[in-house]
This record gives sequence, C-alpha cells and structure tokens, in this order.
Amino acid sequence: MGTPILVIANKNYSSWSLRAWLALTQAGVAFEEKRIPLGMPETKRRILEYSGAGRVPVLVDGPLRVWESTAIIEYAAERWPDRPLWPADRTARALARAVSAEMHAGFTALRAAMPMNCRGRYPGKGRSGAVDADIARIEAIWSECLKRSGGPFLFGAFSSADAMYAPVASRFLTYGVKLAGALQQYADDVLALPAMQAWYAAAAAEPEFLADEEPYASQAS
Repeated sequence: MGTPILVIANKNYSSWSLRAWLALTQAGVAFEEKRIPLGMPETKRRILEYSGAGRVPVLVDGPLRVWESTAIIEYAAERWPDRPLWPADRTARALARAVSAEMHAGFTALRAAMPMNCRGRYPGKGRSGAVDADIARIEAIWSECLKRSGGPFLFGAFSSADAMYAPVASRFLTYGVKLAGALQQYADDVLALPAMQAWYAAAAAEPEFLADEEPYASQAS
C-alpha cells in the first residue's frame, strides 16, 4: 500500500483532527494530510467521499477507511507496531487507554463552552460550575499520571494519551485556565512540541472564520 492519507478539518478548530494528527506525527508515521475546511458549501460532500459518518478525521490506508480518532490510533498501533503510540509497559498502557477513553467520552461541558481555537485568546470565558468540575477531573488525571510516571508526559515518554489531551492544553491556553506548577509545566511541554508549534502556525495561516466556532470573538478584549 502507498502512503496513508489523514483527512482532517480546520486546524484552528478541529480538536479531534489534532488528536489523530499529533499521535501519528509524534509516532513518526508517514502520512499525507488532506484538509477539508468546515462550514463550506462543499464540506459535507467532500467529507462523505471518505466517510459515511460525515465527520473527520479519517485515515485512508489503501482501500481501508478508518474514522474516529481513537479507532485511528488503535489501528495505527497495530499497523505500525514498532511505533511508540502507547506505553510499552502493560499496566501503563492500560491506564493510558483508560484516561484516553475518558477524554473521548467525557468532559462535554468543557468542550461545549470552550471550543478549541488556536488563534483566539479569551481568558475567563466559558467558565461555569460544570466546566470547573471537568477541569478539576482533568487536573486529577494529569496529577495522578505525572506522579506515577515522573513526567515529562503523562506516561513518561509521549504517547497517544498526550495526543488525546493536547486539545485540552490548547483550550487552557486560549481561555486562560491557570494550573498548579507541575500541571502547567506539562501543558507547556505539550504546547512546545515542534509538531504542536507546526499545527499552531498552520492554524494561524488559515483564512476561514467560522462564527459557530467563535462564540466569544465579539467579546475579545
């Protein structure tokens, strides 16, 4: 088979695209990137060419189409078993999958009130009791993992669990969420990755402005 294709949406807005993209990039998996901007008249049609679910990301590997970030990561771990997508230790790997699954299924209040926006800076926006509860749970996960591993990432070396939480680190920057020392250092380390810096640079260069994804744009200071 030739080089796989990863179909993603806008880098400024698409947190799920970032998760799959970052996991593959950090693991050194070679792929071709295909970006389909959201909110355009042809968006739905173009995405449906790759996935009947009508969503991105989608990994195209020959005739195979794999959609959903977590499925893409698991497929990649089997397809390229020599790549460090998950921790080598079985216990750490199980915990990494557990916290990743919790990220995939939960934190709906935070995701709704603080949509990912790499270009924006809206400190203090989006806070509520439900969002604060999500933040507290994320802080607890990060604290437990970092205490167990010793850092610098959740399970020592970078893994897909860090890719799953990378959009959270991005949101904390965008909305000015303050963290305790070790947790802030972890978020800073994720954001400082060359791959993340490249993602941010591409997001800054995107021309699209999607009002539905920018609930606080008119309130920017």
